[in-house]
Amino acid sequence: MRTSKWVVMAYAIIVLIGVFAALPSAMPPSVLDKMPSWFRHQVTLGLDLQGGSHLVLEVDANALKADRLRSLLDDARGALRKERIPVQSARVAGDAVVISIDDDAQRTQALDILKKLATPVATGFGAGVADIDVASTDKQIKLTLTEAGIRDRVDAAIQQSLEIVRQRVDQVGVAEPTIQRVGSDRILVQLPGLQDPTRLRQLLGSTAKMEFHMVANVQPGEPLPPGVTMLPDAKTQQQYPIEDRVALSGERLTDARAGFDQRTQEPIVSFRFDSVGARQFAEITQANVGRPFAIVLDGKVLSAPTIREPITGGSGQISGSFTVEDTTVLSALLRAGALPAPLTVIEERTVGPDLGGDVIRMGLYTGIAGFVAVVIFMVALYGSWGMIANFGLLLHLILTIGVLAIMGATLTLPGIAGIILGIGFGVDANILINERIREESKKGLSAFAALDHGFKRAFSTIVDANVTSLIVTALLFMFGSGPIRGFAITMIIGTCLSMFTAVAIVKVIMTEVVRRRKMKTIKIEPLVHFFPEKTSISFMNARFLGIGVSILLSLASIGLFFKPGLNYGIDFKGGIQVEITTSQPADLASLRTTLSGLDLGEVALQRIGGDNDVLIRVQRQEGGEQAQTAAVTKVKDAVQKLDPTVKFDRVDVVGPKVSGELAHSGVMAVVFAALAMLVYIWWRFEWNFALGAIATLILDTTKMVGFFALVGLDFNLTAIAALLTIIGYSVNDKVVVYDRMRENLRLFKKMPLRQVIDMSINQVFARCIYTSVAILLSMLPMAIWGGSAVENFSIPMVFGVVIATSSSIFIAAPILLLLGDWWTKHHPQRVESKTVPAKS
Repeated sequence: MRTSKWVVMAYAIIVLIGVFAALPSAMPPSVLDKMPSWFRHQVTLGLDLQGGSHLVLEVDANALKADRLRSLLDDARGALRKERIPVQSARVAGDAVVISIDDDAQRTQALDILKKLATPVATGFGAGVADIDVASTDKQIKLTLTEAGIRDRVDAAIQQSLEIVRQRVDQVGVAEPTIQRVGSDRILVQLPGLQDPTRLRQLLGSTAKMEFHMVANVQPGEPLPPGVTMLPDAKTQQQYPIEDRVALSGERLTDARAGFDQRTQEPIVSFRFDSVGARQFAEITQANVGRPFAIVLDGKVLSAPTIREPITGGSGQISGSFTVEDTTVLSALLRAGALPAPLTVIEERTVGPDLGGDVIRMGLYTGIAGFVAVVIFMVALYGSWGMIANFGLLLHLILTIGVLAIMGATLTLPGIAGIILGIGFGVDANILINERIREESKKGLSAFAALDHGFKRAFSTIVDANVTSLIVTALLFMFGSGPIRGFAITMIIGTCLSMFTAVAIVKVIMTEVVRRRKMKTIKIEPLVHFFPEKTSISFMNARFLGIGVSILLSLASIGLFFKPGLNYGIDFKGGIQVEITTSQPADLASLRTTLSGLDLGEVALQRIGGDNDVLIRVQRQEGGEQAQTAAVTKVKDAVQKLDPTVKFDRVDVVGPKVSGELAHSGVMAVVFAALAMLVYIWWRFEWNFALGAIATLILDTTKMVGFFALVGLDFNLTAIAALLTIIGYSVNDKVVVYDRMRENLRLFKKMPLRQVIDMSINQVFARCIYTSVAILLSMLPMAIWGGSAVENFSIPMVFGVVIATSSSIFIAAPILLLLGDWWTKHHPQRVESKTVPAKS
């Protein structure tokens, strides 16, 4: 048994590339700065590790649609006026423009003219579709926006908004921002190091649509004539009668700068028009000397100066009780141009740099502690052969970091948890291989034969187990967002690399050791005997007790689900969550009194960590996403009045739309994961194996939900990740047991099913316990010392591993026996013709 030198060379090249890619991430910045630019590909730290702000903006599709209908109405009126076709009425009604024309001949002529307003929109399937539908009914012509037209408008708005947002962020001076499109109508903005995104949030949410209008000559108390609307002053809320007709559009602006008035030293914004705008501005000012004109931004009057003399230079200035910061933001808005539609902040998450630094240290410490514990455990189990497995685990860790660096992935705290858990799962493959080799050696096989048979027999089990993990992590990636996707990516990479390191690299090393030492036989003996070499426990004698206790616990868990119920986190309920650190021990009574006076509904306070650390929860506000944004500003201002030196460690704001989507996607991920694994087990084994696994999975899942309700942990996206991971591990564990049963059913065709199941469980009993202990050792440090940032993942994982392991032994197998006995009783003729109920 010898691996081809070309295969070994390919393995060596892969390992070298992975190690080389991982090196920059381990180097200090002072050393890395001296390296060439092509070598500096590091794993990027997420905002929860380095601090910063995360904003999700959504294009207001309704505003975009309304704007399109208004412009369509103007275009239709203009086209009919040009052809001198009289119109009885023209108005916007719902999602359409309705034009009434009594004369049949003129209406037919108008229909042909209005159809020319339609623009073909590419759909990706060849022929384009019109953006509006023009139809005539009775004495009316209706111009309706089509779905393709609306989608095209939203897509164009997103593309334009992306560029404008990027310009606005750049002009404010945030270093290395991430700005990208998410979905069909959203933009993700990540700003490393920015602790207070309030000003930037206003900057990004403002459309910055500036226009110049004449102020109508209407005295206070007089009725408004047609074409005049009252608009408020941006600062004082004073009302101005403004003519609806736009005298000059802000699109003609070429530059805007913050500065100071040379006479009064007040902060102002100076602006300049292009050549066409300068000519139009000169004509307007010449024709209206002595009249006031209004500079209007997003429906509010910035200033309304009186025209003293014609302005022919193509420039002007805006003043009006501005602060320096106001003029900086306003000039940035005007330089970047107007957004095609308002952007609403539907999700905001901010992490302070101090908290991020603490999280990095704790993640590293708990990760190292978990890895060291697993290394010691593997040596205790397999001695020097365990060191080979540990080398495979270390290589697995290095290659994971290398792949993340090559991908340009962002590492978050859940991502670190995924790497640690991946190490625990990687141990599973090594334990399977070593246990199989040990079994083959005890049968009297030679060293090479034991290696060959051990790896071959373990391979199918490893593949089946890893596929179930990949199903879960793929669904997490599909339905998750942000850090949860980071966790899924690290788990997918870790699962695939464990196959490479355990099955390929470890096999080459073990084969080379046997060849160089000229070993006749392999003896894999533990340094510490945790279990007797052979057990003969009659597990099926307690099958009714095991199933009964499990059902009882699941029923109790369902009861806990209804009362006291799950403590739904901000991800699913929406609302505001703020973590603060006060300069003195926090006075919760005064803090509660102050926040209760803000009229924000239910406000909950909770100490976290020390006496100075407080978690503030505010219920979801009525009024949509804008109300959430206004509420968080109120909370922060109120807290700062009590303690001016307070530090905001973390701020999470989730609007009702996002929370509803997250809840829906979380439920769908759990349901699809269960169905996908049911189908896979049915395909790989048989219907009774699949039903046994899914029944046990339901019992395991209900217990996990009951655990969350009992201990009161936040049930959020991280909790969903923990739940799905436990589902994957639960099925993974059962696949190992099922695989041995399938093998024994082929070998012992005459043996009763009950004896086959007992024998199979005894054969894999040690492996199940060892794997569970290894995963527990990898997760325990994070569960104990990881802190509130990961407790929703690590603590349930510890509980879930215990539940999954016990259910594999005491519940899944008895259910399989009951199904087998039922099938034998009702279909005896089929059992005689098909003894082995398993597919190869």
